[in-house]
Amino acid sequence: MIKTIVKLAIVVLVANAIWRVGSAYVSYYRFKDAVTDVAINSKNKTDDELRAKVMELASEYDEPIAPDAVAIRREDKHVYIEGSYTKAVAVFPGYEYEWAFSLSADSASGATFRRELPNP
Repeated sequence: MIKTIVKLAIVVLVANAIWRVGSAYVSYYRFKDAVTDVAINSKNKTDDELRAKVMELASEYDEPIAPDAVAIRREDKHVYIEGSYTKAVAVFPGYEYEWAFSLSADSASGATFRRELPNP
């Protein structure tokens, strides 16, 4: 009986850890996609406006990135938005792990490429 309870407790702890880590990554990928959309739609926007939008998205997706950790650079017709931050993820009750995330988006990320099929 006690063996079963211990096994069940371990399964619950592992499932909880998977849920929390998975939730952190889902939030990160949603944030990253939203920042990529900002980079794609960055025409006629200043660096300060882009940084403000990234910070607004970070707040919306609960990502703890500092404004000075967001780097924006422009080359030719490309806009690059980069940054990195750490996020505390409660892997087990009473134990948080500082997970490192990096962000890299550019205005060409949304480009679609189509492959032409030969005519039979």
